[in-house]
Amino acid sequence: MIIDIHGHYTTEPAAMHTFRDKQLAALADPARKPSTDLGISDEQLIASVQKQLTFQKDRGSDLTIFSPRASGMAHHIGTEAVSQEWTRLSNDMIHRICTLLPNNFVGVGQLPQHPGVSPKNSVHELERMVKELGFVGVNLNPDPSGGYWTDLPLTDRFWYPIYEKMVELEVPAMIHVSSSCNPNFHATGAHYINADTTAFMQLIQGNLFKDFPTLKFVIPHGGGAVPYHWGRYRGLCLNMKKPPLVEYLMKNVFFDTCVYHLPGIELLTRVIPVDNILFASEMVGAVQGVDPETGSDFDDTKRYIDQVTTLSEEARYKIFEGNARRVYPLLDKLLTQRGHLPKTF
Repeated sequence: MIIDIHGHYTTEPAAMHTFRDKQLAALADPARKPSTDLGISDEQLIASVQKQLTFQKDRGSDLTIFSPRASGMAHHIGTEAVSQEWTRLSNDMIHRICTLLPNNFVGVGQLPQHPGVSPKNSVHELERMVKELGFVGVNLNPDPSGGYWTDLPLTDRFWYPIYEKMVELEVPAMIHVSSSCNPNFHATGAHYINADTTAFMQLIQGNLFKDFPTLKFVIPHGGGAVPYHWGRYRGLCLNMKKPPLVEYLMKNVFFDTCVYHLPGIELLTRVIPVDNILFASEMVGAVQGVDPETGSDFDDTKRYIDQVTTLSEEARYKIFEGNARRVYPLLDKLLTQRGHLPKTF
């Protein structure tokens, strides 16, 4: 089985965008507050993900871990109440798609974060998405300010309420920022990669996993700059009198394969332990279109992995399926219930 752990609902029906526009307009004029009944039929939802279904078939993946549009979370816009309402609606839409197409999608949700607001206020939605909606993970925004980084580092006790609930529910978090409102940072070209790298460095500086030894984070987009500068981070870790980097963080931190060229994937698989790499494509996501150098789509990441000749059969299984089942225990339970047992080597 090929499990893509990083897919966003970037093809949502127009009714969701209309709701969001009216919701934000209501901040100035409460009379414009929209109804949360969007009138989107099941048929419209299935039609909206045909591109994803086509990609799955054509590119050879089986199941996508599916979450709301990352840039659409926009935790910095409006108020905490706005974020609460928008988050619930967005998560419910993911749940409907996963219910309609259970063999293609399994859900991951967003949190109703807002700058300066305690993550404790997001615990209720995390519990709802796992216990009521059947989601297997959560997206956690380390910078709800949208590019200004006004909240505390991920290792601060400020974040502990959400970590405690994650451990209790056995769900990992993908560290994923939303849109950038800072003009210095292009959203997908700079802000996302900055956040991936920043989160990893924060984890080196702190000692979070002493308090949460079973907590798991997925850092997307191939880990940002981390694999390319692996020697830097190993050295910094030792200079700070920490244990060796692999021992210190890599029981708890994992990277995906949203890297859009073969040399990048080759570097990732050479530098990062294979047990820490999970297949992902981010479809339909940040980089769309055909690479003129290869004639293939940039985000057809399975094609790159297939070309890495140094990977053993066991390593390929871990990247495509085994690691996802280990990092997402609820996904493993779901697949086992469906009769799809993990391989042994």
